[in-house]
Amino acid sequence: MRLRTLEENPFNAETPLPELSRTITSTELFYVRTHFNVPGLDPATYRLEVDGAVGAPLELSLQEVLAFPARRIAATLECAGNGRARLEPPVPGVRWGFGAVGTAHFTGTPLRHVLERAGVGTAAVEALFIGADRGEVEPGRRVAFERSLPLAMALHPDTLLAWEMNAEPLSPLHGFPLRLVVPRWYAVASVKWLKRIRLLTERFQGHYQTEKYLYEGEAETPDKTPVTTMRVRAVITTPSEGSTVGSGPHEIAGMAWSGDAPVHEVEVSVDGGRSWRDAELGTPPSEIAWIPWRILWTPTSQGEHLLMARASDAAGHIQPLRQAWNAQGYGNNVVHQVGVKVN
Repeated sequence: MRLRTLEENPFNAETPLPELSRTITSTELFYVRTHFNVPGLDPATYRLEVDGAVGAPLELSLQEVLAFPARRIAATLECAGNGRARLEPPVPGVRWGFGAVGTAHFTGTPLRHVLERAGVGTAAVEALFIGADRGEVEPGRRVAFERSLPLAMALHPDTLLAWEMNAEPLSPLHGFPLRLVVPRWYAVASVKWLKRIRLLTERFQGHYQTEKYLYEGEAETPDKTPVTTMRVRAVITTPSEGSTVGSGPHEIAGMAWSGDAPVHEVEVSVDGGRSWRDAELGTPPSEIAWIPWRILWTPTSQGEHLLMARASDAAGHIQPLRQAWNAQGYGNNVVHQVGVKVN
């Protein structure tokens, strides 16, 4: 099974849902999000610049970055637009289904080691991350892909400068030779092809910070709230949409995650939401990764059945039964539904 290509140029592709049944997503089946063409970077000449509100600006070769203390984490990354294709009325943007998510082992150094080497200035409030990819966002206006993080998040021990994914060097599609990995946050924060880090004394106002990746026009959300942590979500990976099954019993299974707190419950409905049962939760690969869940179902009748799954987390967030529509199509964590036929 291959990635499902949504756009060729720039390349964007999502993971078929059955492939998300594995706790760790293989690199070749990990979804790909690009905004511009993939830059070709030579590891021999690569340099990471660290400047701005620092005590001593740095220019590090790849080998110098690799010499910092290493850490390996299993982290779930999700595109903020995951689920956009299900929004009504439709909104502009890549038409992601529910496969723009994956969990991988990332190896790198906690970013704070590099920032501490440079010396964090007392006036610094944010860290800006600039990728090598750039392009036109409107006629005559070219920008680099760049995003900032609050300083506290940049210094969090789970925030990595990663050079490996699933025990192999990063592939070109996933940020070779160096990328940021920010667990718990939507993956827009995990800037790929990283070439520069700048500490800022004021909040960043760039295109992908204040014009894109905002919640606009969403009920009960202040307008232009920036996209940050992943909203709670469960997806059904087994059975597949449109499949035909026998009299059973059958396993209904999937993954669930949240950026705000651990998932503590997944409920499943086999009758279109009229009744719900608690699923059995498995063991997550880490505290910053999704958790597997499963439930056995023995159909009591033939014909069409609508399966639904909803997750809730320890902070009290629960997936909504109705979409949270917004103009840019972010964070649509509406309850996942799969239609199957019993014969």
